[in-house]
Amino acid sequence: MDYSRDIDKLRHTCSHVLAQAVKELWPDVKVTIGPAIEAGFYYDFDKKEPFADEDLRKIEKAMARIVNKNLPMKQSSMAREEAINLFSGMKEDYKVELIETLPDKEVSIFHTGDEFLDLCKGPHVASTGLIRGFKLLSVAGAYWRGNEKNPMLQRIYGTAFFSQKELDEYLNLLEEAAKRDHRKIAAQLDLFHIYQETAGAGLIFYHPNGAMLRKIIEDYVREQHLKRGYQMVYTPHMLKGKLWEVSGHADHYKDNMYYFKVDAEDYAVKPMNCPGHMLIYKSQVRSYRDLPIRYFELGTVYRQEKAGVLHGLLRVRGFTQDDAHIFLRPDQIKTEVMKVIDFVFAVMNDFGFRDLRIELSTQPKDFIGAQENWDKATAALKDALDTKGLQYDINEGDGAFYGPKIDIKLKDAIGRQWQCGTIQCDFALPQRFDLNYIDEAGQQARPIMVHRAILGSLERFIGTLIEHYAGNFPLWLAPHQVALIPIKQEHAAFTAGIKEDLTKMGLRVVVDDRNESLSKRIREASVKKIPYQLVIGDKEIQNQQVSVRIHGGGDLGSMSVEALAGRLKQQIVDKK
Repeated sequence: MDYSRDIDKLRHTCSHVLAQAVKELWPDVKVTIGPAIEAGFYYDFDKKEPFADEDLRKIEKAMARIVNKNLPMKQSSMAREEAINLFSGMKEDYKVELIETLPDKEVSIFHTGDEFLDLCKGPHVASTGLIRGFKLLSVAGAYWRGNEKNPMLQRIYGTAFFSQKELDEYLNLLEEAAKRDHRKIAAQLDLFHIYQETAGAGLIFYHPNGAMLRKIIEDYVREQHLKRGYQMVYTPHMLKGKLWEVSGHADHYKDNMYYFKVDAEDYAVKPMNCPGHMLIYKSQVRSYRDLPIRYFELGTVYRQEKAGVLHGLLRVRGFTQDDAHIFLRPDQIKTEVMKVIDFVFAVMNDFGFRDLRIELSTQPKDFIGAQENWDKATAALKDALDTKGLQYDINEGDGAFYGPKIDIKLKDAIGRQWQCGTIQCDFALPQRFDLNYIDEAGQQARPIMVHRAILGSLERFIGTLIEHYAGNFPLWLAPHQVALIPIKQEHAAFTAGIKEDLTKMGLRVVVDDRNESLSKRIREASVKKIPYQLVIGDKEIQNQQVSVRIHGGGDLGSMSVEALAGRLKQQIVDKK
């Protein structure tokens, strides 16, 4: 059996087993839908009382009984009206509503042996006995059909595998992921906070340590762009509503935007930076010799995300993109896209991510622009990837509404994938904004625009970094690189001199001279994950040296400040 192909079938089957178990335990509960999802499955239930932890254990026992019966999964067809009567008689109102929205004259029913049936197209594995390892993980609220005007349901999440070994490995991964939760580590390292009650949900306040980490990343990103021929720009946080009508966002993205009135005119806080960059491009007459023009902005944008999906730094309402827009001629697309791909790989390598996955997302149903241009844009992106010899997956219909895109996902230290870079080829917006350049024949021609981001958003990328390194940042990224710990107050003057020397060398140094025990201060420096801890006492002053400890690496012994500085500088240059 090809597990990579059939794991979704297994998990879909397990969602049916979950629904059957819940109905056995609480016959009055109404069932809704239960699909397989990435790494597991869920099922939504309409139950007046909330599911408790004890309830999940009861459900798992009932599911185990169903699995052990090895019940066959059988499909049958039923006339639409007959199915409505069937589920009406079962008082399954949500199923009736689903059937009434289906255009088909016949509907598909799946039977779990002779004990349970559900409205479902499948697919499923042959029998419940193939589920060798499963676990219910959590309960969350979910609106029926994703609409907040509909009833709130209870969603039970779980996962399933073909073996107990695979399940155990996955549960160990979840345990490790919980330890690496960026929200927990951020509190430990005092990086950021969300003042939800006083300031608002999904809005990030960077504390000094987090602000330093962000500054390091921003400085690095600016330097990398400037050396690759990008020009820095800044655009306003709010723009007239009319501009978003021109861009198409008012028609295709308005539900995700914040609109307000200024002098009786509509304005919107920008959800994207592209319209501002197009206005800058349009401010002058451009020649074919000027292209490509690469505008780069660390642009802060705001998007109206639902409260239920907000998650620390990973899903927010206000975030900053390392956003660039490249204006070019048709003959430059392939070369420029290849350069961006190289850029992404180089940056990710510096941050310690070397396992990247690529997806090419194609034309969605809701799109703007001419079909001919969509075909050209998709072909150009594909050609660039093929020429680079890169493997990629096709993600049908998941492109932006204005063009196809390449998404680059990174794999972290425990194997999870995260979205980072994106490259989007756009023929539509230059036309909507009437952008032009003068070609070799002296005629007006339309440029193509490539939207691209390397990190994606600083917030999500910082959250990814925290979880990837579990807060143990490499030296070049650590907000504090060195902790100086004088044993006694009489060692303070020598310690101050070392701090001054290391700071002049560009190192980020903190002194802990509190009236606490030496062991406590060393322990707290370790808890704060400061890479280097220098202990200074009589012996160190006498020998004009420092005693060096590495976080997680033990005692290096004594060395001169010059020798230590050389070591640290090389480590920073190497980004290790």
